[in-house]
Amino acid sequence: MTADRATTKAPDPVLDVRDLSVRFRMRGGRDIAAVTDARFSVAPGECLALVGESGCGKSVLASALLGLLPANAATTGSAVLGGDTDLLTAGERTLARTVRGRRIGLVPQSPAAHLTPVRTVRAQLEESLRELTGVRRSELPKSAVAAAARASFPEGHLDRYPHELSGGLAQRAATALALIGDAPLLLADEPTTGLDRDLVERTVDELRRHTDEGRALLIITHDLAAAERIADRVAVMYAGRIVEIAGAEDFFGAPGPRHPYAKGLLDALPEREFTPIPGMPPELGALPDGCAFADRCAYADARCTGERPAFTAGLACHHGPTGRAPSPTKESADA
Repeated sequence: MTADRATTKAPDPVLDVRDLSVRFRMRGGRDIAAVTDARFSVAPGECLALVGESGCGKSVLASALLGLLPANAATTGSAVLGGDTDLLTAGERTLARTVRGRRIGLVPQSPAAHLTPVRTVRAQLEESLRELTGVRRSELPKSAVAAAARASFPEGHLDRYPHELSGGLAQRAATALALIGDAPLLLADEPTTGLDRDLVERTVDELRRHTDEGRALLIITHDLAAAERIADRVAVMYAGRIVEIAGAEDFFGAPGPRHPYAKGLLDALPEREFTPIPGMPPELGALPDGCAFADRCAYADARCTGERPAFTAGLACHHGPTGRAPSPTKESADA
């Protein structure tokens, strides 16, 4: 290693999240712990895939970053964008005028609801191009076609309204809109929903190109095959907590996931062991005192049920890497 390389500083993260928690206050004073102490960062040119079962808090986390939570939500922690804007404390004026669309592009989980119902796809693309890129009026029709092509949206459907689109077409229209402006951070919440496998691969490849040009991507997905195709790192979420963060190559290959839940996700795939994880996740309004996965885990012992594991070195598990889990002895409990 040369002296220059040895002293080169890693680039500052585009997004740096620290101890982000989201609580919903329900009627009767009951709290729902939707997200608890999430910690991660996304660097320029990096894709982080956030994976986990439905209801684990992934989309709530995304909504918190964009300031789109309902009035009964309370957030703590920080989520700093570009080193200068804490998304959790920024006002609606800042988020609406300088963040959404400009610094963070969003591929929403429900694209049909995100699209303006009384305007055609072409009109919405042209408006975004005009506002975000300053394209001249005479160039807008050509630029709209090019923007649609980035998301494999067919030119022949540009003059349709959102209600005239299939779910897959609506998804591609929303993706095309999100890519306009080439925001430093792209947040893609289930961007492959409703797409066949060929379109899934074309969509994630376009998102990867967006990232390879030096931008950051946080993709939230159930599709582990898509995550494997696109991600540099993988964050696994369970019952509102991130329980493992690992490099994608290690996670999907060797040595594999370290957390028992993460290993169970991969083992449930048809191309792997096709073995489902037993049991059901706990309710976010009634989380146990210990590890939330303990009731479904083959390695669980008294420490797991009584003490919540800390998130250390990218892992929240008392037993360390799966496959090498120690037997539940006093020595392992004290480790």
